[in-house]
Amino acid sequence: MKPGKKTLGILTVIVILAVYTACFGLGKDIKGAGDMRFGIDIRGGVEAVFEPVGLDRNPAPNEIEAARNIIETRLDDKNITDREVTTDNEKGYVIVRFPWKSDEKDFKPEAAIAELGDMANLTFRDENGTVMLEGRDVSTSRPVEYSDQTGMKKYEVELQFTKEGADKFADATGKLVGRRMGIYMDEELISNPVVQDKITGGNAVINGMETYAAAKNLSDKINAGALPYAMETKNFSTISPSLGSNALNIMIFSGVLAFICICIFMIAMYRLPGLVACFGLVLQTSIQLLAISIPQYTLTLPGIAGIILTIGMAVDANIIISERIGEELGSGASLTEAVKRGYKRAFSSVLDGNLTS
Repeated sequence: MKPGKKTLGILTVIVILAVYTACFGLGKDIKGAGDMRFGIDIRGGVEAVFEPVGLDRNPAPNEIEAARNIIETRLDDKNITDREVTTDNEKGYVIVRFPWKSDEKDFKPEAAIAELGDMANLTFRDENGTVMLEGRDVSTSRPVEYSDQTGMKKYEVELQFTKEGADKFADATGKLVGRRMGIYMDEELISNPVVQDKITGGNAVINGMETYAAAKNLSDKINAGALPYAMETKNFSTISPSLGSNALNIMIFSGVLAFICICIFMIAMYRLPGLVACFGLVLQTSIQLLAISIPQYTLTLPGIAGIILTIGMAVDANIIISERIGEELGSGASLTEAVKRGYKRAFSSVLDGNLTS
């Protein structure tokens, strides 16, 4: 097989794999375009109003702002980036709006809203219920997956205490040797180990998590911190998308049709260079979709416009380069020299177009 055909064959396989992965994903970890999370403007979303409970006064402005920041951190942990979080300082409300997909199986808005409103106050208590440490004494936490002696997977949360927290933990475990220490999230007992010895060094673990997701959820709550006051929402309302129900399908169809027309034009005008350019455009689009779908970032209308803009800029760059290479070939240069000179001559125009667009 000639080197050129071999290279083209490898490129074709790479593009096909990229397109398949971008459309359908690979397993549970690599999600494709079908599992992409769209913004409120495309698929709608939910709105929830969190109200303070258990307070005999209105929350102070700094408490409301602290609650808002913690809720935003929890939304970040869930990769919900296209959201609106506002406050009502008179009533102490925090209003949250975020997108969702009605067909997304692993995302339940009701559960997400309930978790956002959890106070998430981590405490370590003795057998009498006396609080010995709190979540503020923990500097960082992270979920951990490991295998026990039988090969069964186990999950836990590793804690790193602050300097003051490490001293408190050492003192508490020293007093509770041979007795149980209860670890609570709000009023829910999540672990109740027997203290074997005084623990120093500023580290601890919370075990007994059934899944890695449960361990990560607990770790995220600890890292975000506790709300300054308890909050609850009795219901939430659905937000209608600003586009019609069929608008997204029409946009996708139009985009695919336009892409095919561009490829036909490129191949008709520039032959093999045009075909290579089309492969590059398909690969670029696939990588962009994967970069959004794998981490489950939210795709909004401005985001779609940005993707279309980058494709247009790539087409423009390929046309400029192909024209310059054609001019060099017309002047009698060899193919290798024409490609080298063509890229060099086109570079300034391509760079200027990318910087100013």
